[in-house]
Amino acid sequence: MPNDHNPPGGISTRLVSPSSVSADPRRLNDYDGFAEAYSAETEANLINGYYARPAMLALAGDVAGRRILDAGCGSGPLFAALRDRGAIVTGFDKSAGMLELARRRLGDDADVQVAELGSPLPFPDGTFDDVIASLVLHYLEDWGPALTELRRVLKPGGRLIVSVDHPFAITLMHREAGREADYFATTNLTAEWTAGGQSALLRFWHRPLHAMTDAFTAAGFRITVISEPAVAPDTPRELLPDNIADRRRFVCFLFFVLHAS
Repeated sequence: MPNDHNPPGGISTRLVSPSSVSADPRRLNDYDGFAEAYSAETEANLINGYYARPAMLALAGDVAGRRILDAGCGSGPLFAALRDRGAIVTGFDKSAGMLELARRRLGDDADVQVAELGSPLPFPDGTFDDVIASLVLHYLEDWGPALTELRRVLKPGGRLIVSVDHPFAITLMHREAGREADYFATTNLTAEWTAGGQSALLRFWHRPLHAMTDAFTAAGFRITVISEPAVAPDTPRELLPDNIADRRRFVCFLFFVLHAS
């Protein structure tokens, strides 16, 4: 990971003790009040603009004419890039605030709607050639219901392209901060992210690689790619911390391409 362990691009992060977080689940992972600042800060930063999104697009390859579901589409940057490449894109997100920004970016006729990963999705069986799930599964403790639904809406042989927090990166982050970390456990981490004077409490669930692959295969997916890419070739030098500038690689996210069996 970049050596400050903060999401780059002006977003600061502060770990919060789970015992100090209100039991009200509506306070967690609520992007509505944070949407504007988050979207602005991640538009062209290292982690999102020059690493996660280019990697997902590279794994998707030629998408012209393909029907794609952008699961957890946020303010729509991946949706826009896929549409520009000729895909027929539908998006959903839990946050109405994020979708308002997506409609500003994409136009009022864009097919985006409020829905929640892990709940039944408002799409018929076998609707999509591909599903893109970029940095959303790690918000869920149990991947089973979400993967079952994503498998249902995919055509036979369709692809699920996923990015999640890299389990080794999270373990390393804990250890470097002097906290105990059990790589093999599924555990949660709550953090307060702040950008542009706006803050949100975010809870992430981290699990080892074998727990991820077990969940994928249990849901009926065949794993065809596991990727740990470098940053995009056009990444501006000023965005690269000195400790990764030469090799242009760091441990942050893990990427998968899965096929519906």
